[in-house]
Amino acid sequence: MIGKLNHVAIVVPDLTAATALYRDTLGAAVSQPVDLPPHGVTVVFVELPNTKIELLHPFGEKSPIAGFLEKNPSGGIHHICYEVDDILAARDRMKAQGARVLGDGEPKIGAHDKPVLFLHPKDFCGTLVELEQA
Repeated sequence: MIGKLNHVAIVVPDLTAATALYRDTLGAAVSQPVDLPPHGVTVVFVELPNTKIELLHPFGEKSPIAGFLEKNPSGGIHHICYEVDDILAARDRMKAQGARVLGDGEPKIGAHDKPVLFLHPKDFCGTLVELEQA
């Protein structure tokens, strides 16, 4: 059901420093920061030949990743994102298998302007999983 790995998301305490690290130290191509107020994050995408790294930083007072940074002040891996051909069919299959879809269960538009859903980490070996419409 899942397709290719779309990205690995890393929460960072300093987006400018993290961007410079990937761009200047590792030599990667990086995007400009993009604020996503509905998601409470600012993102920078690090382009790799086979996938992307998504650098996440809190945006706004109610950012859902602020608590992650409180527990992990240095930042860390937050989630992995897999592509799926049909997000509604994937959601229905996950629910039928007993997996918990976070939120109200309806896809939201993600950073790539495509529908996304998140799956509970307790159902996936302690890993928050994002599914994105391919």
